[in-house]
Amino acid sequence: MAFQITKAVIPAAGLGTRFLPATKAMPKEMLPVVDKPAIQYVVEEAVAAGLKDVLMITGRNKSALENHFDRVGELEAALERKGDTVRLQKVNYSTELAEVHYLRQGDPLGLGHAVLRARMHVGNQPFAVLLGDDLIDERDPLLTRMLQVQAERNASVIALLEVDPSQAHLYGIATVEAADARTAGDDDVVRITGLVEKPAEGTQLSNLAIIGRYVLRPEIFDILDRTEPGKGGEIQLTDALETLAADPSIAGGVYGVIFRGRRYDTGDRLDYIKAIVQLAVERRDLGPDLRPWLKQFSSTLD
Repeated sequence: MAFQITKAVIPAAGLGTRFLPATKAMPKEMLPVVDKPAIQYVVEEAVAAGLKDVLMITGRNKSALENHFDRVGELEAALERKGDTVRLQKVNYSTELAEVHYLRQGDPLGLGHAVLRARMHVGNQPFAVLLGDDLIDERDPLLTRMLQVQAERNASVIALLEVDPSQAHLYGIATVEAADARTAGDDDVVRITGLVEKPAEGTQLSNLAIIGRYVLRPEIFDILDRTEPGKGGEIQLTDALETLAADPSIAGGVYGVIFRGRRYDTGDRLDYIKAIVQLAVERRDLGPDLRPWLKQFSSTLD
């Protein structure tokens, strides 16, 4: 039986060490991408797909996340007194965006453990998991497509991206086979036959990398509960999904949606800078001035 999915889980307990010292006192999820924190893009994506019940799995020093999605009475009053309705609307928008809940991970035992912490909130229904390092362009609704595939097949669904084979060791990698077509547009859907978390260089069996979007059946919780620590001594969500894929009789197996749209990686410093530039040049308020400046600046580079 297919369920109407209403809940999204966003793991946000990481320390953000790649961005130190900027993340010494500020969560990496609050780093601005143009003029919004990265985490807001992720929540907006969930809401656009119909998921307004959002659970963030947080850790210590993450109170800024809660503050961002809460009311700030003195700021709102000051903007109202100044008649600054544009900025007031932006402030109120993030407050009213979704019903956001927070739960601490406690022990930093990996992504699989963070997802397992969501069990009481999610209950016995499918749910989505969105990682904050991957920003998906709103013009390419990946999550909406994944929810559609989950409803059609009543299975867990993960997002896949074709990467250069030389980069495969940086990702979880999927091996796949053709899936039976349910609709005319199912050429982007494959059945997962195997998953490996960050395989050693040159050993990967495909170039299909897992990116940070999942739609999972609740059976994943029981599997995570008995999954032993893997890479890095952490409980890996990839390992639990490998168990699920190996026995489709458990919960319909695992399918992949191959994403060919626009994705912005904010996982390290260089990709973060690229993401800001890519998004800014598309903005109506920034692009017309930024694009010619970028061309002029690039012409001066050796």
